[in-house]
Amino acid sequence: MAGNSQRPGAKRKGSTKKGAQVGTGGHSRKALQGKGPTPKAEDRTYHPAHKKKVAAEKRQASQDAQGARKGVSRGTRKATGGAEVVAGRNAVLEALRTQAPVTAVHLAERIDHDDRTREILELASVRGARLLESSRGALDQLTEGAVHQGVALEVPPYEYASVEDLLDAAAEADEPPLIVALDSVTDPRNLGAVLRSAGAFGAHGVLIPSRRSASVTASAWKVSAGAAARVPVAKETNLARTLTELKKSGVFVVGLDAGGDSTVRDLAFATDPLVIVVGSEGKGLSRLVRETCDAVASIPIASAVESLNAGVAAGITLYEIAQARAAR
Repeated sequence: MAGNSQRPGAKRKGSTKKGAQVGTGGHSRKALQGKGPTPKAEDRTYHPAHKKKVAAEKRQASQDAQGARKGVSRGTRKATGGAEVVAGRNAVLEALRTQAPVTAVHLAERIDHDDRTREILELASVRGARLLESSRGALDQLTEGAVHQGVALEVPPYEYASVEDLLDAAAEADEPPLIVALDSVTDPRNLGAVLRSAGAFGAHGVLIPSRRSASVTASAWKVSAGAAARVPVAKETNLARTLTELKKSGVFVVGLDAGGDSTVRDLAFATDPLVIVVGSEGKGLSRLVRETCDAVASIPIASAVESLNAGVAAGITLYEIAQARAAR
């Protein structure tokens, strides 16, 4: 045609249309292939969030090691209503393993699971505990800012018995009462150890004062190895007054002290209704409690500069009493 001088197959000047290219068949398919989901910020080694995650894990490991040395569950906090909150994966797992009572287990949203969290979920499910998904902010508030690693556990308030309950337990077993009283023992690990010995040697309960004394916390549960579920603990306002009332009901009161009148092996009241009073490791028996005792016994040890903590002293004494009662 006279009006069109362009050669056949030639590209019109200024046109952006591309013609077919040789060997481009697979290019578009390869371009459409995705690289998978974008890794989380804390999983990218070059990202600041990863450095924060590593630093938090190091702090956690250090706190766990320190808590293990002290025998205290790391991250334990008091919640409203007397409930206790245990924070951190190791602390929560230990609480569940030792049969501590559980109200609820809190897990952070989008938590990175590991072997500990999987076991926590399994144990919580077996125990029938509530599993709650919480935001990081809610966990921070619940644990009062502790390093919780996305896991927290609520322990209900312990239900204390009364002295009458301990005496009733002895009557039901048709045995002379055997009670361990703690005088100013403030370490929950010692309370847990005493509970464990009390359960092993047939004591009918443990008596503690309301003030200046360890309470049954998650730490005590852990050390007691489950004995806290079997051995009742009575809490009374005034220990000396309570011991006086027990004496009026025919129960002998024997204190443990390094300067005792006799040894626990030669204890004259071993087969009678008996309360063993254990003082604190540093100060021993308080003056009023010591004056209330019918006798004071000691545990012979090799060195005069050494001392036994409350848990060990109670265990040795209860063993000697159990031997004397078995031979009766």
